[in-house]
Amino acid sequence: MGVAAGLLLGVGAFCVWWSWWEPGPRAPRRTDGWSARTQDLLVLAGVPSLTPRALVTASTVLGALVLLVTLALTRALPVAACFASMAAALPTALVRSRARRRRVSLRDVWPEVVDHLASGVRAGLSLPEAVGQLGERGPVELREPFSRFAQDFRASGRFGDCLDALKARLADPVADRIVESLRMTREVGGTDLGRLLRTLATFLREDARTRGELEARQSWTVNGARLAAAGPWVVLALLATRPETAQAYNSLQGAVVLGCGALTSVVAYQIMRRIGRLPEEVRVLR
Repeated sequence: MGVAAGLLLGVGAFCVWWSWWEPGPRAPRRTDGWSARTQDLLVLAGVPSLTPRALVTASTVLGALVLLVTLALTRALPVAACFASMAAALPTALVRSRARRRRVSLRDVWPEVVDHLASGVRAGLSLPEAVGQLGERGPVELREPFSRFAQDFRASGRFGDCLDALKARLADPVADRIVESLRMTREVGGTDLGRLLRTLATFLREDARTRGELEARQSWTVNGARLAAAGPWVVLALLATRPETAQAYNSLQGAVVLGCGALTSVVAYQIMRRIGRLPEEVRVLR
């Protein structure tokens, strides 16, 4: 009996001592790293089920396959390594291209989404109803994620959690701003939501019109720069089919020439992209 009382007294003293210690601050989870940015690109490209790790695996497998095939055809390791590097970068480039095209197509759709929300609020609908109706009456390109929002809200009734899931499905800076405006109105109240949405729709239309004009003017320059960067490698692929040309590159001097050419192409292409790049919004309201 005395042993049990001693144990209970010791446990109680330990609990009292432990209660004086505050847990240390937990390191915030990074949401702006490579994995998060790549996942946003995959969602925006229309392949949300694909993970960044799977993308890296696909790039590695494709690069290795091209390396083996090219090495078997040309018997020149430097040539095979160059084309294997290009093949490894192909999946990421394809995802970026699809994400860019979809972002451009959605640029003209977001003002319509905001108009639908403003109309629903003006008609007296609650915020969950105004957002959920976009799954039936909104733009066709965005009906699926808004329909899933309506299903989530009917199942759980938690507006904030459903908005977080909607943001993850859309993975777009404009959607983040719209969602956070709705969340703030839901939590703190206010009567200026309609005015805010109308102002946002006007800004989005002006931004889409300006970007469209700039991209139309610089598209021929960008395409010409891409063709100039890809041209030498197309010629190399044709020349590498000849055994004597492949053997010429299968040496230290040939590897140096290919390495300098690859470095020049990459640097020139990156400079072209930086010069002609338009400022893009980033997701700061994840």
